[in-house]
Amino acid sequence: MFVVAGNKIHFIMSILLALAVYLIPLPGIGSSGHAALSLLVFAIIMWISEFVPLAVTSMIILFIQPIIGIQSFKDAVIGFANPIIFLMIGGFIMADAIRESGLALRLTYTLLSKLGISADWTLFVSIFSTGLLSAWIENVVAFAMLLPVIREIVGLMGCENAEDGESNFAKSMVLGASFGSLAGGLATEIGTAPNLMAAAYTGIPFSNWMIFGFPLSIVLMLIIWRILLRVFPPEVRGAKNETIDDKLSLLGPMKRDEKITLFILSFAILLWVTAGWTGLDSYSVALIAGVLFIFTGVITWRDAQKNIDWGLIIFFGGALSLGSALLNTGAARWLIEDIIVALGSPSPLLITLVLMVLAVVITQVMSNIALSAILVPLSVTLAHTQHLPVGIYAVPVAIACSLSFLLPTADPTVAMAHGTGFVKLGDIPRSGIPLVIIGVILTIIVLFTIAKPFLVV
Repeated sequence: MFVVAGNKIHFIMSILLALAVYLIPLPGIGSSGHAALSLLVFAIIMWISEFVPLAVTSMIILFIQPIIGIQSFKDAVIGFANPIIFLMIGGFIMADAIRESGLALRLTYTLLSKLGISADWTLFVSIFSTGLLSAWIENVVAFAMLLPVIREIVGLMGCENAEDGESNFAKSMVLGASFGSLAGGLATEIGTAPNLMAAAYTGIPFSNWMIFGFPLSIVLMLIIWRILLRVFPPEVRGAKNETIDDKLSLLGPMKRDEKITLFILSFAILLWVTAGWTGLDSYSVALIAGVLFIFTGVITWRDAQKNIDWGLIIFFGGALSLGSALLNTGAARWLIEDIIVALGSPSPLLITLVLMVLAVVITQVMSNIALSAILVPLSVTLAHTQHLPVGIYAVPVAIACSLSFLLPTADPTVAMAHGTGFVKLGDIPRSGIPLVIIGVILTIIVLFTIAKPFLVV
């Protein structure tokens, strides 16, 4: 069973603290808002401790709201009608099709064949292959697809004692793939769960996000490349290109499913980019792509059902429900007004920096999905209170939730990289600390320059 003694303490603590908040008088807030704050405390502790799966806590959030007087069950489940849910479903189907078609494998070997298999360029391919895939599919899926290829390349390069953590090249390859997948996910709204959360609350068009997300993502991946080369200078020079060419030969010419997948993915990207002219929204485009993959036989509906993360969708619906409860009852505004008074009306730049540092620190030990579910709605309320663009705080907070470069607990791909044995625990923060610092600074620069006009609905 998932319940252990330590987690039981967290569960009891979540109930006791929620009751304490519910019973303590809070001037300036109504009874429903007061109850919403107590539910927020309960959810935070439950999500941090993961006493039960995140989705189960979300189900509790749904049925408890009418019981404690926040809103009716009908209003509580309105989060499941949010269009972002259907963007997620379409995204899961697209990810499954890309995985099943074999297109990702061909992309990696093609890049290696074109750029050469020197140590520097191989690391570049490791970062950018997972990064470009992670813009459209879950970063864990992208990393898992390419990890066997990375292991094979490490062997081809003749790395010694790689699984004992003695090879700098092996370290940089697996960390590059992990960090690249995190950076690549920043490029689009469907790239990471925190991005989706920000998109759900801000309503920023898909193409708007891409305008600032792709430059941020590409620059960050280039920085990851250079930092890993500096921190872990490769001890090997390279392998023969003929080896990679042999791998491509084994794959043979592009198969039917690969061609169809490439066409549908390109078509979807075109529709997302031209949404302002076609009138199609990003949610419809994701479903169009998903349906086309099933119609063309790249995957079956049975396959799609198996690979859609229904637990994540239930979590999202519950998190959106909690967010709407905080917004509709005035609880979020009550919290934000107190914070503004305490801070003394600081500048938006300082607030952004504080929120990003807070998110970066917490996300190293807490699920970034759960963290964004807490911070994003509060960030949107703060922006409304200050009459600023709706995404001015929510977008950098969402991005900061994905700067998970410090610990294996920060992201599943970092844990998987550590699990290969190529990377020792101390190796992760050695490269991760400068990346986090640069990531925060770079995000603020992008958000307050090229992104600012696009942070509105």
